[in-house]
Amino acid sequence: MYQKRGTQAAPPRPVAAGRPLQGWRQRLYTIIFESDTRAGRWFDQGLIVAILLSVAVVMADSVPALHQRLGGVFTLAEWGFTLLFTLEYLLRLACVPHPWRYATSFFGIVDLLALLPTYLALLLPEAHVLIDVRVLRLLRVFRVFKLTAYMTEYRGLALALHASRRKITVFITGVLMVVLVLGTLMYVVEGPAHGFTTIPTSVYWAITTMTTVGFGDITPKTDLGRFISSVMMLLGWGTLAVPTGIVTAEMAAQRQASLGIAPTPVTTRTCPECLSEGHLPEARFCMHCGAPLPPWTHDV
Repeated sequence: MYQKRGTQAAPPRPVAAGRPLQGWRQRLYTIIFESDTRAGRWFDQGLIVAILLSVAVVMADSVPALHQRLGGVFTLAEWGFTLLFTLEYLLRLACVPHPWRYATSFFGIVDLLALLPTYLALLLPEAHVLIDVRVLRLLRVFRVFKLTAYMTEYRGLALALHASRRKITVFITGVLMVVLVLGTLMYVVEGPAHGFTTIPTSVYWAITTMTTVGFGDITPKTDLGRFISSVMMLLGWGTLAVPTGIVTAEMAAQRQASLGIAPTPVTTRTCPECLSEGHLPEARFCMHCGAPLPPWTHDV
């Protein structure tokens, strides 16, 4: 079907709309879910500081000496953080059009898991150790520090890895063959008397030697075994360099192919319907579900 001249293509059909964003709910949504505004950055940065402090309190409380001296202070601090995160979770539910959709999303589940251990600890004291799940909420640091602006570079690296997957597979297969052969050879040369009790154990030694890790739990004792070890150590240098060269060559080829193409700007604009991020500043509809996007504001 051809589009008639002079007409404009219709926008994607939006999904079933929830509660409309307007008034204080729209302002609260912009602050909580977007970090392109000054208030949004302050909110997210304050939230990350609170998360780090709450995790530090839990870690310090696990030290017996500190628990005996400051156990009461740690308990009060933990409840203060829990009440703060509970309020923040309720505010998120209050300002989104679909509270249940947010509650069942990845970050919604993480937010809930960050609250439950403290309340469950009233009934099950062992659940207190689960409070460290709050560190997962630090994933929002990618929004706060604008690391989403590097999504173009991330896509380039992902494409380079995908394009070189066969070369890397062939290389890893070759390395595994070398490790298997030399590990078996060391099993024959050294034997169980020197710690090489089985072929899998010898292959484990070969892997640690080839990767230049060298735990030292198994070491060759004969001159021939030391010579084989020296050869494997030298091969290890080249082993580490080859995958890097393969991926770098693919990235350079993609860079040359994309010269003159400006990177697509990425923002933290969040769809209120499906909660997806990364929409263009001029976008009016969600690129995933077609729902109308709230007006985008940006300040430095």
